[in-house]
Amino acid sequence: MELARTKLFARLEELGIASDTVEHEALFTVEQSQALRGRIPGAHTKNLFLRDKDDRLVLVVAKEDTKVDLKALAKGLGLGRFSFGKPEQMMSVLGVEPGSVTALALIHEGSRALAAVVVDAALMDFSEVNCHPLVNRATTRLATEDLLRFMRACGHEPLILPLS
Repeated sequence: MELARTKLFARLEELGIASDTVEHEALFTVEQSQALRGRIPGAHTKNLFLRDKDDRLVLVVAKEDTKVDLKALAKGLGLGRFSFGKPEQMMSVLGVEPGSVTALALIHEGSRALAAVVVDAALMDFSEVNCHPLVNRATTRLATEDLLRFMRACGHEPLILPLS
């Protein structure tokens, strides 16, 4: 995984995207990550790796406190009812393990299998956002516009939608 992080940070630098990374204990839930508030400025994200009944995959990047209406989102995207993607799918598509899902995993070649990348419109109210850099033992802060630019550079046009 360190090799993947090195590749990620090299790609951010290549794109001219400034970032700041803080190492910390592994965090698996939004509740655990709230201990970082005050230490790390910007909006904090939660990420959902979803699949519908036809195995179409979606990555959702939401503000940590957004209550995502999965039924409405699936309907709005013209997809079937969502469930969470399986860990082996997550590894194949995003190259990360459960607990480490992140928008920065779009750098992984397998991410081309995603039907959509959805970004919470609530994140657009912040100049900076925080994401895991492929592992849940660190948090990387970057400009919100730079995150969108990174997604596009990885071949994904983000759908910015209100999620709650």
